[in-house]
Amino acid sequence: MYFLAIHSPLPAGVSGAYDRPMHVQLSHPARSVDIKGPKKAKDLLRELNLVVEAHLVIRGDELVTEDEMLSDKDQIEIRPVISGG
Repeated sequence: MYFLAIHSPLPAGVSGAYDRPMHVQLSHPARSVDIKGPKKAKDLLRELNLVVEAHLVIRGDELVTEDEMLSDKDQIEIRPVISGG
């Protein structure tokens, strides 16, 4: 017996349910996406159409620099930089 699964195309870099992509939680607006890695933090931000200098990338409890590599097993949070006076 054979099964045929038909899936709608996903955007480049966004993987399906059977891969193990990195889970990315975003704030403002609140949403979560799964992205195929590995990739640098700055490349992840660019792929999500976010300004690198205006966002923080957090892996677990650690702030990640823009040149650090992120892997598929990572749980990532992205927050906008907020400043005020």
